[in-house]
This record gives sequence, C-alpha cells and structure tokens, in this order.
Amino acid sequence: MYQDHIVIDGLQYSHWDRDYFKMLKDSGINAVHATLVYHEDARQTMTRFAEWHARFEQNSDLIMPVYSVSDIKTAKEQGRVGIFFGAQNCSPIDDEIGLISVMRRMGLLIMQLTYNNQSLLATGCYESKDSGVTRFGQQAIKEMNRVGMIIDMSHSAEQSTLEAIEVSSRPICISHANPTTAHDALRNKSDTVISALTKAGGLLGFSLYPFHLPNGSDCTLDDFCRMIANCADKYGVEHLAIGSDLCLNQPQAVLEWMRNGRWSKAMDYGEGNANNSGWPDTLPWFAGKDGMENIYNGLLQHGFNETDAGKIIGQNWFDFLEQGLKPLA
Repeated sequence: MYQDHIVIDGLQYSHWDRDYFKMLKDSGINAVHATLVYHEDARQTMTRFAEWHARFEQNSDLIMPVYSVSDIKTAKEQGRVGIFFGAQNCSPIDDEIGLISVMRRMGLLIMQLTYNNQSLLATGCYESKDSGVTRFGQQAIKEMNRVGMIIDMSHSAEQSTLEAIEVSSRPICISHANPTTAHDALRNKSDTVISALTKAGGLLGFSLYPFHLPNGSDCTLDDFCRMIANCADKYGVEHLAIGSDLCLNQPQAVLEWMRNGRWSKAMDYGEGNANNSGWPDTLPWFAGKDGMENIYNGLLQHGFNETDAGKIIGQNWFDFLEQGLKPLA
C-alpha cells in the first residue's frame, strides 16, 4: 500500500505556510527537497535559513528539518514532514570554495552548479555556447564530494552536465527534469545525458512542471506514467524518482525572481513567452493532497509492482541521499 512506503518529493518551491504544511502531511509525503535560494548570495542565504528556522519553530507539529536520512525515518515515524534544503544555483557560495562546507553544516544538502545561465562553476541550459565545467567548478565538485553535498545539474547545459558526471567521484542527480524524448524543452535532458547519469549511479527526478511535460498542462496521469515506464525500460527503475518542481500558490513576483534575479533589465520569460508569461496551469491530478498517491497507483496500472512503484515515489531518493550525504573520510 502507498502508506507503507517512504514518500519523497525531490523538489518543490511552493508557498510555505501552515495550511500547505497540513496538506503535505495529509498527502502522505514524508520529506520534501525545498528550494532554499535561487539567486541569493551567502549573506542572503543566511536569512533564508533563519526564515525556515522560524517555520520549524512555529509548525513543529507538522514539519521538521532533515540533516541526514535518519531524520526522514523520524519524520515518517512521527507523522511529520521532513524538509531538506537545496540551492538552485551556486550563488550561496559566492566565489569562495570554503563556503561549501559552511553551507553543508548549515543544512544545504543539494546544490545546482547553474541556474539557466553561465555561472562561476558551469554553463546553464539557456546559454548558446556550453563551455563545460570551469576550473572553479572542478574544485567545487571535489569539495562537494568531500563534504557530502549532492551535485544537481537540473538547469545545466549538456556538456557541462556530462563533465560534472565525469569529474564527480560520487553519483549526482538531476532532481527535476524530463527526457527530451518525451518533450523537447531546453530544460529537459537528452538520452546521452540520462544514460551517462544513470550508468554512473545517478538519479533522475521527473518534473511535473507543465513546461517540461508532454501536452503541457493537459498532460494526463497516463502520459506521465508512460514516460516513467519508458525510462524504466531504458535506464533501470532504481535510477528514477519524482522531483515535482511544484510551485503552488506563489505570486508572479516569485516567478520573475526565478527567471530574472538581478541579472537582466529586460524581462526574461524562461520557458514561457510574452503572451504566456505567468505560471502554467497546474495538473489537477497532482496539485492536491492525493498527487503522489495518484502517481503510485498510476505506476501500478502501468505494470510496476508495489516495490518498484515505491522506489520511484521515494525509496530511490532515500537510498541516493543515504550514500551521497556521507562525508568522505
């Protein structure tokens, strides 16, 4: 049964308030990878941590921080939702490699090397030229490996992603993206990338953001589960998970911060355009409290057994984090 499994959503940035935490608890989700920052620098990242500390204090009956996978077990046992933090950019470390270990001690478990644009570490997926992982990026990857911080290449360009997989001594993740074979978007990943990722022991989290999906906001549960089934046949079920990229109840200003940060005077529309500049319509079968359970049942209907469906909705994330978060001796 669904409730018997560890359930983990590998990426969200929804409006974090008590009503939403109640919904997460009612959904049966045991842990969520919450985006802490997009473009914030090191000092601003400290404020984001402080905001979350207040949320934990005010909602301790519903949520708890996750610093290791044992905390996810505790959350499940206590009927709370564990929150673990990731950065969708390398901005929290400024230009200082020593801040990687500092951020890891603070509870930043996952960090993307880029967010769409060129960064100090690698090239983002929206750049026209992909110069790969930089000299700083190579050193940062080694340090992330050392301290047990997961490398995430969800918003990175192809060559940079392939190089990160090669440079890293530990498996990396693409926490929220889909195959280009299902939907050809700049943010989705080619067979070349997913093959390299999974052969190196990495993890792919399937995104439910409509711009990443076949048929967009009209993507059905059947469409979504068929995409997963096709990938299970190609790459193996043990490398697949969910990273919904769910951004419920966020205002337009948050979307503009995600897309623009401070780098552009002109409005950047990301995967949208001037005529479609707002949040895409959410998927009715996922946005409520039954979303992950719907996926679990959909996978069963597509031929997965309960064990493999359980791996996809959470166990694979758990196992991946259990190995990747341990500091190297």
